[in-house]
Amino acid sequence: MPLKGWIEVNELYCKGCDVCVHNCPQNVLALNMEALTPKGYHPAYLKLEGCTGCGVCAIVCPEAAITVYRESKAGVVPAKA
Repeated sequence: MPLKGWIEVNELYCKGCDVCVHNCPQNVLALNMEALTPKGYHPAYLKLEGCTGCGVCAIVCPEAAITVYRESKAGVVPAKA
């Protein structure tokens, strides 16, 4: 059974640069064109199920705006990238 993960995007930091979207190995991220951050950017979000909590998006985010979580046998834990 594959790992299940999800992300939280801090909209105070996300500048909608699209780097996380293009680097997601599972292709489950997108920019939310229906929303704007307080600074006027379209934030990243999890558009589809299938996130494994790999942490690539958090690693490549130049603004450190993404926190990745994944399920484990011990419960939900922040992913260590």
